[in-house]
Amino acid sequence: MEVHKNYSLKNYNTFGIAVDAKQFVEVTTTENLKEVLQQAYASEILLLGGGSNVLFTKNVDVTVVHLNLKGKTIVEETADSITIEVAAGENWHNFVRWCVENNYGGLENLSLIPGNVGTAPIQNIGAYGVEQQDCFVLCKLINKQTLEESVLKKEACNFGYRNSIFKQEAKNLYVITHVQYKLTKKAHRLHTTYGAIDKELLTQNISSPSILDISDVIIKIRQSKLPDPKKIGNSGSFFKNPIIEVSKFKTLQVTHPEIPHYIVDETKVKLPAGWLIEQAGFKGYRKGDAGVHPKQALVLVNYGAATGNEILALAKTIQASIAKKFSIALEPEVNIF
Repeated sequence: MEVHKNYSLKNYNTFGIAVDAKQFVEVTTTENLKEVLQQAYASEILLLGGGSNVLFTKNVDVTVVHLNLKGKTIVEETADSITIEVAAGENWHNFVRWCVENNYGGLENLSLIPGNVGTAPIQNIGAYGVEQQDCFVLCKLINKQTLEESVLKKEACNFGYRNSIFKQEAKNLYVITHVQYKLTKKAHRLHTTYGAIDKELLTQNISSPSILDISDVIIKIRQSKLPDPKKIGNSGSFFKNPIIEVSKFKTLQVTHPEIPHYIVDETKVKLPAGWLIEQAGFKGYRKGDAGVHPKQALVLVNYGAATGNEILALAKTIQASIAKKFSIALEPEVNIF
């Protein structure tokens, strides 16, 4: 386990922001992780997984721990379902595709989401009408300061829209080392009505889709709208889709009758943040190397040499414009350091 000094994080964040870490260490076992944690308090460590949900605005003056735990284990299996334990350092999309290719259903709508498995519960990642919590069973944790190992079941995680206990009262207290998901082996529950899934299935003349078909379609849709972080720096969706009161939505409908929306419950409506940003005129906007993607306004991009502060300044400009035009406060989905 080698500790690197003044280590570049450019290749460890999908925005491709060039900042340095005071110290950097990669851990591949829970024993390694405990050793590192034992040497420093939680406030002196920054955990980094796939780097897909972070915007660095300055050099990191603490030890960055790159969590690279690997492995998948079958915990329980019946004729109808299977429960799989996945290490935190596994790539999320690769795990989803492995599930789909083995006919394990439930996560196919979350194909091509960047990042690693260990950060999925923190953000409660979701897409196309599905969230990771729908299949989540539990996660295994290590307390950063006491090194005590524990388990947190779904009910205790307080999952919400892009939210969990790990972003609230348990923020910075634990390291997630493994996550368990229960998936179907047959009679899969398919989700095809969200977004353009049904339309693309129809285009391909697929009337009885498999979970592999759905995964393939979602990959195609996402690739048509979202930039590849390996080519253009980005973190996927930069802002959360705002959830507003029905009364406020009806007021907005008066001046914007075409506004797309999704019913959350009797009192709440979710609006696509990308649509709001596009209406404010930012789709395709660029200032220097910081910009808004021309195909998906929800994605902020680094065209090459943008700093984190330049992208943050653009985000704040967009927030101010949306607040003025729609009286809606956009919240960042990414973590800003």
